[in-house]
Amino acid sequence: MIKKNLIVLIFATLSIPTFAQQDKKEQDANAIKEMCGCFEVTFNFAETFNYSNDSLYKPSKSKVDKALEWAQLVSDEDGKVVIQHLLQVGNPAKPMVVKHWRQDWLYENTDLYTYNGDNHWNYEKKSDADVAGQWTQKVYQVDDSPRYEGTATWVHVDGKSFWENTTPAPLPRREYTTRGDYNITMRGNRHEITENGWAHDQDNAKIIRKEGEEDVVLAKEKGYNTYVKVLDARCQAAADWWMKEQGKWASVRNKWDEVFSRNQDLVLAEKVDNKVLYKHLFADEMQKEKEIAEIIESFVKTNQAEKVRSK
Repeated sequence: MIKKNLIVLIFATLSIPTFAQQDKKEQDANAIKEMCGCFEVTFNFAETFNYSNDSLYKPSKSKVDKALEWAQLVSDEDGKVVIQHLLQVGNPAKPMVVKHWRQDWLYENTDLYTYNGDNHWNYEKKSDADVAGQWTQKVYQVDDSPRYEGTATWVHVDGKSFWENTTPAPLPRREYTTRGDYNITMRGNRHEITENGWAHDQDNAKIIRKEGEEDVVLAKEKGYNTYVKVLDARCQAAADWWMKEQGKWASVRNKWDEVFSRNQDLVLAEKVDNKVLYKHLFADEMQKEKEIAEIIESFVKTNQAEKVRSK
């Protein structure tokens, strides 16, 4: 009888999260939410090594930019934190607000989309064991289309809180308009909470990927972006803009969520009617949920191919 009760106790213990597990999850979520607020941001990128056989190869120029950025907490649910980044630029007395990137954090998420070049994301189903205790960071473009994502464990040790992951991604905006000699950025991301904000530390590889061949590393790049927290009042214009526009962008997110829930490889068109997606969605007249859904769907080439095959 004692042995039977012991077995029951062991199984019960395995199936119920411990207080330590719950506390760790909450600690992780609190670290993620430290990335919300108003920040003075400095973006630093420099190409460090190149491995090209071309004697005329020219490395990317080093880039340093500064900006004021508002990181809006959009959703704070159990196991899900959504943060929308907004740039506030121009005359401080009459600033302009630009919708920037978005990051979603999901706890023990098993559904991932991995970038594979040429606007193609491969759907991957992870096991529960693969992602136990981990958080997926899903990063989105300005139009809320996918960019890159990866899963890893938040680490809290020696007074530090950080998350590290390496994952393939499209070329960054600073590169894809000027570079055509590589098609994948293998991003080594480290998000670390600091005393005055947070830092995004990157060790990136510029990859040439061709079907049926091994990846070729063309060059490597260092990125170090610092987010220094300032008074929220400095980003009031961005916060006000979001209050006015958040309904529209909720419709955009809802449609993308429906697309992602199909759990299949995703291929997106570069342009529709000779315009990229963000130009369609940023138009003032693009407000109705039905119109938003239709324009996003028109970019989903995978779904269009499925319709053709089903006829």
